[in-house]
Amino acid sequence: MSRIAKYPVELPKGVEANIGAGQITVKGPLGTLTQSLTGEVAIHQDDGKLTFAALSEDRHANAMSGTIRALVNNMVTGVSKGFERKLTLVGVGYRASIAGNAVKLQLGFSHDVLHALPDGVKAECPSQTEIIIKGADKQVVGQVAAEIRAYREPEPYKGKGVRYADERVVIKETKKK
Repeated sequence: MSRIAKYPVELPKGVEANIGAGQITVKGPLGTLTQSLTGEVAIHQDDGKLTFAALSEDRHANAMSGTIRALVNNMVTGVSKGFERKLTLVGVGYRASIAGNAVKLQLGFSHDVLHALPDGVKAECPSQTEIIIKGADKQVVGQVAAEIRAYREPEPYKGKGVRYADERVVIKETKKK
């Protein structure tokens, strides 16, 4: 059995899970998330806990039990607390603002970049050089942050660009004559 799948997922107050045919749905105060299941993992719910077990002894079923457990744990965390990614803009004239359901970025191009946000994802700009992306689905929040970062990745000589708040950019030394 997978080491991760040994640990049950506890459902906090206000969060409920429904296990149906081929999928699990988790509802909470921040939304509803659904994950499709493989036929190799059994999920049992009792006393506010979800337990996971591989239905066969092969390696793939063992691996899938740990994977499904991690995905369901992220779903429970997402609908109860939510996830967020923080981005920082470094560079002269680099700014961000919220325009309706989009993030408006000024990144040194001749035009402003508008990045539309998908459903279930919200963005905040506490200052002109910070963006906080929030949502219930961890994968979608991370994908939106990666797409915004991809418009202008940090360059290695001055460090200008869009970076994650916890990212460390190694600055290269310039050429010497």
